[in-house]
Amino acid sequence: MHKIVRSLLFIILLTCCKITIAQQVDIEGLKNVFKAKPIRFSGGIAANTAFYSGNGNYGREPFTWFLQGNLNANLFGKINLPFSFNLTNASHGLTYPTPPNRLSLHPTYKWIAGHIGDVAMSFSPYTLSGHQFTGAGVDLTPDGPWRISAMGGRLLKSVQYDSTSNMLPVYRRIGYGAKLGYNQKMYRVSISAFAAKDIRSSLATAPDSLLIFPGQNLALHYELGLQPLRGLELSGGYATSVLTRDVRDSTENLNKGVSNIFMKGNGSTAVYHALKAQLNYTFRKSTIGAGYERIDPGYQTFGTYYFSNDLENITVNLAQSLLRDKANISANVGIQRDNLDYSKSGTTRRVVGALNLNYTPTEKLQTSFSYSNFQTYMSIRPQFEYINQLPYQQMDTLNFTQISQNANLNVNVLTKKSEQQMHSLNMNLNFQDASDDQGGSVAKGNSSQFYNLATSYGVQWLQQGMNLTAAYNVSYNTIARNDFMTMGPTVSFMAKMFKKKLSSGLSTSYNFSKQDNVQISSVLSVRFNASYTVFKKHRLNLNLVNQIRETQQTKNTTDLTGTMGYSYSF
Repeated sequence: MHKIVRSLLFIILLTCCKITIAQQVDIEGLKNVFKAKPIRFSGGIAANTAFYSGNGNYGREPFTWFLQGNLNANLFGKINLPFSFNLTNASHGLTYPTPPNRLSLHPTYKWIAGHIGDVAMSFSPYTLSGHQFTGAGVDLTPDGPWRISAMGGRLLKSVQYDSTSNMLPVYRRIGYGAKLGYNQKMYRVSISAFAAKDIRSSLATAPDSLLIFPGQNLALHYELGLQPLRGLELSGGYATSVLTRDVRDSTENLNKGVSNIFMKGNGSTAVYHALKAQLNYTFRKSTIGAGYERIDPGYQTFGTYYFSNDLENITVNLAQSLLRDKANISANVGIQRDNLDYSKSGTTRRVVGALNLNYTPTEKLQTSFSYSNFQTYMSIRPQFEYINQLPYQQMDTLNFTQISQNANLNVNVLTKKSEQQMHSLNMNLNFQDASDDQGGSVAKGNSSQFYNLATSYGVQWLQQGMNLTAAYNVSYNTIARNDFMTMGPTVSFMAKMFKKKLSSGLSTSYNFSKQDNVQISSVLSVRFNASYTVFKKHRLNLNLVNQIRETQQTKNTTDLTGTMGYSYSF
């Protein structure tokens, strides 16, 4: 009888959920729902005060208090109902749970997984990939080589046209699809298909000037993976997307192919293709790979929210282990271009390269280096050059290159290690460069560089739970025609006492900034923090920050900020 009452309570709770504000509710494994506790509470409360004193003229209140709390009711281990409140001497607020507008159920039984409600599935990047739908789907993964997935439901809700609103109208869209895969040790094959269509009657009126028409789409993707030799992996895929822009078009479909058997098109129907291949070969301690991808201009599928097309990618990657695995190097380079059908007035080419090197000769020394280069080349043909061109005249183009580089070097040295103490030295150097190259030269003001050097030396007393760190940072950057530099030291000390119930820290830092070799500001900061835990669930905390700032406009402004608080969690 008790189980029946709990079941009825759970069903009533779900049926009472009306569509309002978004909240995701997932129920996985209905079989285990009633084994959990019907309701479980958790939450906490915190009270904090903050005081401020200074002449920095930041417009802050001298005293502020905060009272915050939260309570979460967990039903059957699956549904959360969160409540929270906050009170201050300036305002107050209250939040409470709202019924869900999305409900998804994912029941599983052995190798069968169902998806019911507002869910999302993925077959491939070129067909269905993460688009949410309201309906049902299933994944079948039995013991053996076969893998089957299928789905069907509503992809988009209809939105009626309203001339007084900025919201665009939307046709109701229905979609369905399936994926069939067969996996073996030496090879794998799969095919996925996805089809979607807009319902013409779901939208009463929509001006054609908005260029929103009822369309339909059929996307097919074939995949093949091979392992003909040990260490050699080959994979490839080919996709076709048949897209009808307007199903109301009565003109003849001039496209020929197998896709016409499955979807009747018209004069607004276009066929797009995509191709992707990858090769990886591993021998001994080396790995080399190459990849190629080409996506036709205009390629689109109704099974994704966003899709990049009109691109061709060529990538090469290499990884090598050296010096008895003490050093590892990896590199990759890629070339990308667009305007594959030469229909645009400009062409963009991108070159991306990256290098990573790790070297650990001993346990006490670790080094790493990385470098990346991103270069974009644009060739733009001015329209007036085309209009005014004389016969057999060579037309000029505007060549424009953007270059971005980044390099990072990190060195960590363990100078001393024992059961009582550990000393370490760390250095990190980072460089970034960005420039615009036009006509073969970089004009003054069209480049920027950033350099940052961070060094630190730390001492840890392992048994006492204390550590001391001294650091020095230098940053230098050039932006257009100006030079900026900021540097200064930092010293910090942290300790845990009373069986780690008390954590405290004290740090001080000083830095100054220069612009074109003229000092423009300096800042001295002292920070203290402490936190004490009582009976595991109660915590007291204290934070103090004192800052002395001097700039070209103001002299010696002092600001002191402190916060004290108490928190309890259950």
